[in-house]
Amino acid sequence: MEALELTGGFFDPAPEAARAFRQIMTVMAKPGTILDLDQAEAPAPVSKAAATLLLTLCDPDTGIYLAGDADTDAVRNWINFHIGAPLVSAATCDFAVGTWEALAPLSQFKIGTSEYPDRSASLIVESDVLENQGAVLQGPGIKDRAALSLPETAAFQANQMLFPLGLDFYFTQGSRVAALPRTTEVR
Repeated sequence: MEALELTGGFFDPAPEAARAFRQIMTVMAKPGTILDLDQAEAPAPVSKAAATLLLTLCDPDTGIYLAGDADTDAVRNWINFHIGAPLVSAATCDFAVGTWEALAPLSQFKIGTSEYPDRSASLIVESDVLENQGAVLQGPGIKDRAALSLPETAAFQANQMLFPLGLDFYFTQGSRVAALPRTTEVR
């Protein structure tokens, strides 16, 4: 293992994990909100925000799928050392990390069942751009309207139509994060 694979976790775990969890819950509760999330650092190409999401939300019982360029030995070793989570296929994962293109097609991820809609995947989409412009968002947690730079709109519109089933999304760029839950209408 390389030194970088052994570093990059929380320096002061309890307060940093609590702060990160609060920030993650805020972006999920208020779609379109962009916050800094930089408490952890994984090997490239995984962003600080994606590393912090994984370190905060995953544990040894959480299946993680690494898509495309995110699937490297260094990232695998970092996850194994810091989280202990199993690396699994897209069809069985709880969380997936990668670019929008690498995560396609979305149909490969579990969307939950009518009995257990919460047993769906959450996708961490590594983005080149993350801004409050572009697609218009409406729904729970949004006062009137919000905007977010999404890679496309049709996939998110189709996902919202599956509610209460469907996928939840986190968008990351460097140390920034935003979320798009399945309840959000995208126009």
